[in-house]
Amino acid sequence: MTQRQPLFQKKILPLLPLAAALLSAPALAVNYPVTPGQRQTAEQVAQAGVPLSELSPNAPDSHTVKPGDTLWDISKLFLTSPWRWPELWGMNRSQISNPHLIYPGQVLLLVKKDGRASLQLAQSLGSAGPDGTIRLSPQIRSSVQDGNAITAIPQHLIEPFLSEAIVFDTDELSRAPRIVAAQEGRVMLAKSDIAYARGELNQGPDYRVFRTSRPLRDPTTREILGYEAPYLGTAELTRPAESRSNGDGKAEIVPATLRILSNKQEIGVGDRLSPVPPRNFSRYVPHAPANPIAGQIVSIYGDALTAGQNQIVALNRGNRDGLERGHVLALWRDGRRVVDRTGEKREEIKLPDERHGVLFVFQTYERVSYALIISVQDPVSAGDRFTQP
Repeated sequence: MTQRQPLFQKKILPLLPLAAALLSAPALAVNYPVTPGQRQTAEQVAQAGVPLSELSPNAPDSHTVKPGDTLWDISKLFLTSPWRWPELWGMNRSQISNPHLIYPGQVLLLVKKDGRASLQLAQSLGSAGPDGTIRLSPQIRSSVQDGNAITAIPQHLIEPFLSEAIVFDTDELSRAPRIVAAQEGRVMLAKSDIAYARGELNQGPDYRVFRTSRPLRDPTTREILGYEAPYLGTAELTRPAESRSNGDGKAEIVPATLRILSNKQEIGVGDRLSPVPPRNFSRYVPHAPANPIAGQIVSIYGDALTAGQNQIVALNRGNRDGLERGHVLALWRDGRRVVDRTGEKREEIKLPDERHGVLFVFQTYERVSYALIISVQDPVSAGDRFTQP
């Protein structure tokens, strides 16, 4: 840990750049190895900050982190473009995956210097002195398990989706293990019910249950971009399939037995099984795409025709197009067609397209991505456009 820097007699005293201080924490050094060059880059970014023109008109001088805050929420307080928060916080996104752990109760100071602004972490060491001066000092809280640290975006909105949604490049789910019968001849299965399945169930005890996959088509070209499988629930393999001889001496296959652990929708005969993937605890770093990108919304996840804030949409761009987790995108509303009645003759014209929302990409596949609607003014529909912010 770095030594405490000398304090200057000011009403609010500048501290060590946040990223540089946190990079020196021993626990973080274990989880996130940082080279001297990376540390220097992070320090330079922290010292540079963002131009004052990027600050929100009502940016506060300080903010005390509250439970439920996210880095996105806090950055909205200070910035006109919240996805630029890595610069404000002194973070080298491309090299350091998570250099700062911010916790409820900590105080963030907005420091302005030489036409630029940066956020710094502060902790009061006592009450104000006779001249009103408050003594502040850098304080680092590091932990191998950072479950109490605030997240970049509302994690609870996307965490269930990470294990529920799945996109295949081909319709491979049609060849996946399938439920062939239910206990006591039932048509639909719910939690704790018994199901029987055939297929290769040799990838562990836990499986996700999906309905037959449906194609995701490009709204313009109608080309199939992938196959989305509606999520139904989870099941546990309790007895594997076996081969035995029947009364005629011929071999027959006895289906595997599964118990339904949870269900979001009713599960039935013909539904497909896929292994539960390892949980992904990646932290998301909101940032704008490095290159221009444009595309359309393929579909609204679920059965809705339109979507609003905090809902999930599928995009017709993916890994091969340069989209990656954490990308922030702008939503656009097509300009309406109206009749101009002010001239000598009536004439139909198209009004300009208007930007009306923000998307946050959190899951990518080869040709498709999923995004969370962070903010929006009007309902979002399949076919709506998006671009870099």
